[in-house]
Amino acid sequence: MAKIKKGDLVQVISGATSERGGDRGKQGKVLEVLAEQNRVIVEGVNYVTKHNRVGQSQRGTKTGGIETMEAPIHISNVALVDPSTKKPTRVGHRVEEQVKDGVKRTVRVRYAKKSGKDL
Repeated sequence: MAKIKKGDLVQVISGATSERGGDRGKQGKVLEVLAEQNRVIVEGVNYVTKHNRVGQSQRGTKTGGIETMEAPIHISNVALVDPSTKKPTRVGHRVEEQVKDGVKRTVRVRYAKKSGKDL
């Protein structure tokens, strides 16, 4: 079971600080998880400029130019944010019994472990 999923609130825990032009300490929502590469794309973090070649669409409008977009960041460099304390925390799993329509099922549930000091 994945520790970080799409839509989770995460915080960058490594890299340069914002005073040095980095993203450490920034929080954002996970837009996409690239499981094969162990990377995530976080909203507002790791901006890069992409140069697109000028082309022509079917209607005749010109495309291309410079755009900024979020680049993937390694999953080990982010930590899930505890919703109650708003601090980075570790993720745990527990097995729970769930009754739905009279049928018992065992499911694994993610939960935020107790967050002490900053990670």
